Amino acid sequence: MIRVAVLAVVLLGLATPASAAAGGSVALVTVDGVISPVTVRIVTTALERARSEHAVALIIQLDTPGGLERSMRSIVQEILSSDVPVVVYVAPTGARAASAGVFITMAAPIAAMAPATNIGAAHPVAALGGSFDKEMKTKVENDAAAFARTIAATRGRNVEWAEKAVRQSVSATEREAVRLHIVDLIADSTTDLLDKIDGRVVKTPTREVVLHTRGAAIRPIGIGFRDRVLNIITDPNVAYVLMMLGMLGLFFELSTPGAILPGVIGGISLILAFFAFQSLPISYAGLLLILFGVVLLIAEVKVTSHGVLAVGGVVAMLLGSLMLFDTPTAELRVSWWVILPTVGVTAAVFVVALAAGLRALARRPITGAAGMVGGTGVARSALDPTGDVLVQGELWRAVAEDGPIAIGETVRVTAIDGLTLKVVKAA
Repeated sequence: MIRVAVLAVVLLGLATPASAAAGGSVALVTVDGVISPVTVRIVTTALERARSEHAVALIIQLDTPGGLERSMRSIVQEILSSDVPVVVYVAPTGARAASAGVFITMAAPIAAMAPATNIGAAHPVAALGGSFDKEMKTKVENDAAAFARTIAATRGRNVEWAEKAVRQSVSATEREAVRLHIVDLIADSTTDLLDKIDGRVVKTPTREVVLHTRGAAIRPIGIGFRDRVLNIITDPNVAYVLMMLGMLGLFFELSTPGAILPGVIGGISLILAFFAFQSLPISYAGLLLILFGVVLLIAEVKVTSHGVLAVGGVVAMLLGSLMLFDTPTAELRVSWWVILPTVGVTAAVFVVALAAGLRALARRPITGAAGMVGGTGVARSALDPTGDVLVQGELWRAVAEDGPIAIGETVRVTAIDGLTLKVVKAA
């Protein structure tokens, strides 16, 4: 009987949800911007910190227009497999969980939204090189829809809406999201959120946990300097400027070998830009148009086109800049306030720099043997027809071509024959 009683107590303990210690702390990490490989590092690090510090839960404060599908799946997998309860909180006011953010929000055991926020528009777009063909579009859409359905079903959310968010790009406000069982609740702040989720039972892969979050201390998890910098450069505007700066730097390095600094800056900028491009929906057609525009600007300086090539180069760069990020989401495109100054400055720099270079090439030499022709000097001895002249501080043997020249007269060099100058009287 004693053994049976002990066994019953053990089984009862296993069946009862574990209780998160009252008075514990709640970890908080902010995910703001495009979902990228950097975001995966931020979330993974936050989960590890929360686990090692025995946090009651981890709040992911989310505000994103979407991002890379592969990165989104990695974050979803981390959330689904986490033994630390995860709360995704779409905040602050005015924030959104669009595209990839829909999957991340629905994957959390508890999903909340701040007032005046929205969620939805999860239709997949091509990450590289333009749009999908019809067959590929169907495959990608079906795959994304199935992923959305399985996440929603796992968390007991609205499966039908999840599929519509993928196939029809539907969106919902925070109130609609609660009514449609897309998210669990609306919270005015993180403190309000902790009060409202207090006592909820969260199921993790290993156990069930009863949250005791009322009055818990919120411990923000800081983002490291490296991740903060990498997260900044994945902004489309920053990536675009880095690409243009990189092209200018390499151009100056190739046109003036040995300058070193422009090449170093250009190389670093291009590498950072390419890192950002792997997280953004790049159109190769737009990139080629920008490069073509640069070629036209270079040609304008070398070919007399009366401005036609320069205009064509600026137009090509503008069109390429608009097409560079192929996505309907405004946050993933380059702003006009960035495109116009960047294209204008780039065009001006190319035209001015190359024009100055060509003027320097066309300028008469002022050093060496060629630089002496046309120069003047003073006769140091009588030239009848040969004698000595002082030109550019050097004493030369000279031959007078237009008659005798007296000592002290000014002469002008007309030609050089070996080490002998041919001179005439200066007018």
